[in-house]
Amino acid sequence: MKKIIKWGILGPGRIAHKFAQSVKCIEDAEITAVGSRSIERAAQFATEYSISRAYGSYIDLASDPDVDIIYVAAPHPAHFECALLCLKAGKAVLCEKPFTLNAFETKVLIKTAGASKLFLMEAMWMRYLPAIVKVRELLAQGTIGEIRMIKADFGNRIPWEPAGRLLNPELGGGALLDVGIYPISFASMVLGPSPTKITGIASLGETGVDEQFSAVLGYEAGRIAALSGAVRTSLPNDARIIGTDGYIRVPDFWRASGLELYQNGKIKKFEIPFRSTGYIHEAEEAMYCLREGLTESSIMPLDESLKIMKILDALRKQWGLKYPSEK
Repeated sequence: MKKIIKWGILGPGRIAHKFAQSVKCIEDAEITAVGSRSIERAAQFATEYSISRAYGSYIDLASDPDVDIIYVAAPHPAHFECALLCLKAGKAVLCEKPFTLNAFETKVLIKTAGASKLFLMEAMWMRYLPAIVKVRELLAQGTIGEIRMIKADFGNRIPWEPAGRLLNPELGGGALLDVGIYPISFASMVLGPSPTKITGIASLGETGVDEQFSAVLGYEAGRIAALSGAVRTSLPNDARIIGTDGYIRVPDFWRASGLELYQNGKIKKFEIPFRSTGYIHEAEEAMYCLREGLTESSIMPLDESLKIMKILDALRKQWGLKYPSEK
C-alpha cells in the first residue's frame, strides 16, 4: 500500500472547501488538520470534513508533526507570509495561485524551499486537468502544425463591492491576479514563460485596481499570445491555440472538461471531464512528487512560476498598479 499523505489546510475559505472535497476522494490521502486565525472557523471546517485537529493559528498548524504537506488557501496578500511560515516549519507546501503578490516574494519562497530541500508548488489546478493534459499531448504530436498564436480570456462581471476581495487593493484585488493569471499561465504552458516582449493596457477602476486588461506577449519566430482578463466585464472564457494546420479551442479553459480540434474544415470534439471538484488532480500530483522525493512538479516548475510572476509585475508596472503591502 502507498504511504498515506497527511494534509493540512491553511485558510478554510471557499476554495479550501473545494480542495477538501477532492482530497476526501483520494484513498491514500488524509486531511489531518486545518488552521485558521479563528478557532471557530477552523472547528466548523473540521467538523464538516471529519478532520481530527483544528487550530486557531497558522503557526500551530505548521507545527503539527503529523502533517506532511500544507495547502495554503489564504487570500492573495497572505500567500507569501503563510507559505514562508510553513516552509520554515519544515513543511512541504502547495500554495494557491497567484503564488505571491510579486516575483520578489516568489523568489524568496523558492530559495527557502531549496535551502531545506522541501517540496513547493503553485496550485495552478488548470495545468493538471485531464482536458489540459490532452491539449499538451495533441501539441506534442504536432497535431495543429507550428503554433503561431494563442488567444485566451477569462472574465466575469462581479457585483460592485469595493471592499470585497476582487476590488480591494489591500486584498490584492483586480483582474490580473485573480482571473488574468489563467490565460497568462496557459500561454506560458504552450509558448514558454519567457516572451521577448510584454505589453498591455488596463482599465483601473474607482478602487485603483485593474477591472479589465488586455496583454500581448511576443515570442521568438513571430508567435503571439493575445490575452485578456476582467472582473467587471463578462468575457467568452475560452482559449484557442492556432497553428499552421488547424487550431484547438478549449471552452472554459480554466476549468476545462473538454476541447475541440479544428482541422481541414472538420471538428473533432473531446469530452474529458475532471474528477470530483477538479482540485483532486493537483493534489495527486503533489502527493506523487512527495513520494518520489521531488521538490517541485515538472508540470508547474518553480522557475516557470517565478517567470510568470515577472510577467505580471511587468504589466502592473506599465499600468502604475502597486498594492499597498508592497514596498
